[in-house]
Amino acid sequence: MNAFLKIKVWNPSDQDFNKLDFMTKRVFISYILFVLALPAFSQAGYGVYQFLNLPASSRLAALGSVNVSLHDNDINFAFENPALLTAETNNMIGLSMANYLADIKFGTAIFGKTIGSKNYFAVGVQYVDYGTFQETTDLDVFTGQSFTAKDFSLNIAYARPVTNRITVGATLKPVYSAYEIYTSYGLAMDFGVSYNDSANLFSAGLVLKNVGTQFKGYYSDTDGQHFEPLPFNIQMGISKKLSHAPLRFSLTLNNLQKWDLSYQSTNQDATNSSSTTSSTSTTKEIGFADMALRHTILAVEFVPSRSFYLTAAYNDRRQQEMSMSGFKSMAGFSFGGGIKLYKFHVGFGMTQFQVGNYAYQFSISTSLNEFRL
Repeated sequence: MNAFLKIKVWNPSDQDFNKLDFMTKRVFISYILFVLALPAFSQAGYGVYQFLNLPASSRLAALGSVNVSLHDNDINFAFENPALLTAETNNMIGLSMANYLADIKFGTAIFGKTIGSKNYFAVGVQYVDYGTFQETTDLDVFTGQSFTAKDFSLNIAYARPVTNRITVGATLKPVYSAYEIYTSYGLAMDFGVSYNDSANLFSAGLVLKNVGTQFKGYYSDTDGQHFEPLPFNIQMGISKKLSHAPLRFSLTLNNLQKWDLSYQSTNQDATNSSSTTSSTSTTKEIGFADMALRHTILAVEFVPSRSFYLTAAYNDRRQQEMSMSGFKSMAGFSFGGGIKLYKFHVGFGMTQFQVGNYAYQFSISTSLNEFRL
């Protein structure tokens, strides 16, 4: 979080690879080497522009907020992994809106387009509107003025299959953020790989998210512009549908660039006699198994047809960090479902970003191809 706003609350088979022409092989090998080298040049950390990590659709929210492997021709999944764009996302439109905390709203919009037979594009936007605030002095006197706070990113994604099972993709994300008079802009990029074995109902994905930098910080200090790292994240996942049952399971590994996800908790105790506060900081020791689970998101979908699904997921890190002594909470669990009505896919998802309060997300998508006469 920046200083001015803080909210509490794969290996391809030799047979497939040998089918490629020489130039495609060079592009493919160069892409993989480039992706594998990126972590050395990226800073791990929480960083600014955290809104980039919000779920881009109701289905993603229901899947635990992250899924980079599910190959289901859903245009919204391009926000998570650009390599999940397919020929079927051509002329597809996706819209999503969520009620976050208090009066905060966030959402996405995306449109897919295929050029030629193997060039998959998508253009989308992701935003957060924190609402309107009344301006007050440090003595809490209203000045008569108000201001707004917003985050916005433009997503330009491209994907191309390199074999009949493997697709690679990248997303360019210019970011703009404005909190009252404090503004910032930067550039983030996602790089993804998708593997899809439709015969065995298996898919996998790998993504390096939010590689980039700020071009302008929110404020300046004695050293000039104050820059902060972007929320770089390495994510990997697999999805498998059962052959003789309408169930699909997903396992997603999150924050692979940083093993230690422990954090320091600071508690402030007020002393009435002196009207002062004292702070105590503690760091919870986390064992190996517990730490491994905090990198893991598990999801299951009931998918009897392409026109209907029900989803439930468990995000262990969210559950562990949002649990409170003496308070039962469903934090970490998320749920959702979707159905096709006429020519539109409508979805609903719910998850907790704050203890005791669910955020509700709605999505709708359709293909313009279905409206052709």
